[in-house]
Amino acid sequence: MRIVELDTFYKHFPDQESTASSGHIGNFNIFKIEDILTPRGSKLSYSRRVFYKVSLVVGHSKIHYADQCIGVEGSVLVFTNPMVPYFWERISEEQSGFLCVFTEDFFNRFENIKDFPVFQNAANAIVPIDETQAPYFVALFEKMANELNGGYAFKYDLLRNQLTELIHSAQKLKPAVGELYTSSNAAGRTTHLFKELLERQFPIDFNSQVMQLRSAADFAGQLNLHVNHLNKCVREITGRTTSQLISERILQEAKILLKSTDWNIAEIAWSLAFKEPNHFSAFFKSHSGLSPAKFRLTQND
Repeated sequence: MRIVELDTFYKHFPDQESTASSGHIGNFNIFKIEDILTPRGSKLSYSRRVFYKVSLVVGHSKIHYADQCIGVEGSVLVFTNPMVPYFWERISEEQSGFLCVFTEDFFNRFENIKDFPVFQNAANAIVPIDETQAPYFVALFEKMANELNGGYAFKYDLLRNQLTELIHSAQKLKPAVGELYTSSNAAGRTTHLFKELLERQFPIDFNSQVMQLRSAADFAGQLNLHVNHLNKCVREITGRTTSQLISERILQEAKILLKSTDWNIAEIAWSLAFKEPNHFSAFFKSHSGLSPAKFRLTQND
């Protein structure tokens, strides 16, 4: 899985300065779509960005996401988050529009970006806009671009407000519906993305860090799939259930934390998204044969 860092992204724009390097908290920038077009017919290759994106694209494209393909023509708004990989396939030769990139710490001084439905899953992330709606959104992007290039001392606070207006305006509209792939390759892609989402949550480096996706239903919701369909894909490819794979990875991380940190059992349980420490202790003992405390003692002896 290719991961696109901000430094990698900005290498394509040597004349653009990252706001992260200007002493401002977080990163925010606006680009024109025509400046970042990838070649047509590029090989299908999912990648995950470390930043959020809001795109306004005019042209014919296909967006591949888990086991879905969403075809877009005309004008469309696309919202992507750092959690889930996707692939944008350009169909038409001519495409135009705007691209807004920003990091979580830029926006979260204002609100929690993860609370907005357009950034939670593909079901809400792709929003077609018609000819009467397009001028309004174009004007919003142009307003943000002009503000970004201006000298107003509080421009980043204003940009957060303008970005919030853009998000809310899009959420009022009806999102696009994708077509499901039905081949075994689709099951493989879905399983691959599930594993990527699972591994994305580790390692847990701080006791303030908490797993966000804990159950098969959590992962299915992030991938915009029915949980039964996700389970079917994972079992077809791995021969095991989604819950088994999640539990094994949580157990592995639990052992690492017990061996390598001095966190108490409650802190480890909380980081691994257990509501109660005794629930974590029961889980750990059922899978390892030892309580967390006894396991830690055996490692320290």
